[in-house]
Amino acid sequence: MDPRRPAVYLLASQRLGTLYIGVTSNLVQRVWQHRQGLADGFTARHGVKRLVWYEPHATMPEAIAREKALKHWRREWKIRLIEASNPTWRDLWEEITG
Repeated sequence: MDPRRPAVYLLASQRLGTLYIGVTSNLVQRVWQHRQGLADGFTARHGVKRLVWYEPHATMPEAIAREKALKHWRREWKIRLIEASNPTWRDLWEEITG
């Protein structure tokens, strides 16, 4: 995946743990910031560092619209979304950096 491509992503503290939804224009850089504790706020306070789902988009407005939609989803729907492509909740960091 091109790291400069807009993407929506979900981070988790652990399997079925605390979830965070974000949008970025550089997925690798943004996830690295979360992993290093450089992203102040919710993710740092709750130890949310594991990338469990991401979805690339052609444009930033598309990615932002998708993020806003997902933020209105129920938790159980988000869990189903994650488990559809990542049933073991493995950290996808290696996938996006490899």
